[in-house]
Formats: sequence, structure tokens, C-alpha cells
Amino acid sequence: MSDIIRILIVDDHAGARAWLERAARAAFPNCQIATAADIAGGMLAFAQPQANLPDLALIDLGLPDGNGTDLVRALKARAPNAIAVVATMFDDDAHLFPALRAGAQGYVLKDETESELVRLLVGISNGQPPLSASIARRVLMHFAAIAPQSAPATITGEHLTERESDTLKLIAKGFNVPKIAELLGISKHTVAGYVRDVYRKLSVSSRAEATMAAAQRGLVGVGQF
Repeated sequence: MSDIIRILIVDDHAGARAWLERAARAAFPNCQIATAADIAGGMLAFAQPQANLPDLALIDLGLPDGNGTDLVRALKARAPNAIAVVATMFDDDAHLFPALRAGAQGYVLKDETESELVRLLVGISNGQPPLSASIARRVLMHFAAIAPQSAPATITGEHLTERESDTLKLIAKGFNVPKIAELLGISKHTVAGYVRDVYRKLSVSSRAEATMAAAQRGLVGVGQF
């Protein structure tokens, strides 16, 4: 994953912006941080030339001029490779799943300690989706409720081979490509090919979506998060 250099923080509370900024600087010491207090300010940041768009955006949901999910969607449309992470107090399905569907690749709660938030952000560089533990459990519980774990491997998308299923399971556990290659005893190039095939077959584009797909297929359980 490319280095995180430009970071945008969008939150209407000055204290929350400061908390996010401290964590971001601790996780990415060489970063350049811009802040905004509402959707309008965030949209101005997205109007910058392509080279100046954020690599990472930390976005609150309850903004004074609308829902931060709209900002996530706008960012992904303007800069598909940018990483959008929701930082919010809302831990319910009504906020979580629309944000993930809009393109959020992480979802962290504001009641995390600053050190835990730093740890979650550092994980981005290793390909790990920043998900608060309770949010990861909620994702898995959601799919456990709608699809029995004994369901066949063709719940959604095309059939996965055994190796592709193994790769998906390890993706959902937060492992990056080099670690997956080590665990499976194959090359990083081969793993990268499996990841591409899994994403194509399941019509997903992020680790968060892949994690949900793995939960739906019964490849990971709630107790593993």
C-alpha cells in the first residue's frame, strides 16, 4: 500500500478534530493534515487537483450540514484509491452498513483510546481495515443472523476454490499479502492473484466488504474479533 501523506479530517467538534489529528500524526509522522468542520468544507478539499486529493480521510457521520456517508461516497467517486474511514459515536447497523456500502474502508468509534486509534490507523499501511472490535463483531453478527454458517460456499457471487476461500478467510482476519503468502506457503505474487480473483468473484472492492463476505460464508466467526 502506498504511503499515507495527505490526510483530511472532517468533524464539527474541535476536540474530536484535535484527537483525530494527534492520532493521525502519531500513525503517519510525515503526513500533511487538512481539516474541515462540515460536508461543504470536505467537498472543497475534494475539488483540489487530483495530485492533491487526500490519501486518507477520517470522516464523522453527524455533520451539521448532512450525513458524512455522502462525503464518503463523494470521496470514492473523486479519488477511488483514497481510504475513507468513518470516525463516529454511532455503533448501530443503521449507520454502519450504509457507510460501508458508500465505500468506507474502516469504521472506528470515538470512545476508543487514542493509543488504540493509533494502532488501528497504523494497520492501514499493512492492509488491515481499521475496524473497532465491537464494529467487527457487529458485522459478523449481522451476517450470522441472516445466513447460517453451514450454508454452502456459493451464498453470493461465484464459487470460490479452496485456495481462494483460504485467502478470503485470512483477508478477513486482517492479514496482508506477505503474511498470507507466509501462512499458505506460496508466493506473494500468487496470493495477489488470489486476492484479485476473490474480489472479482464476490464483486467487492475493499477489505471491509471482503470481511462481510467472509462472515456471510461462515469463514470467520464472531469470537475471532
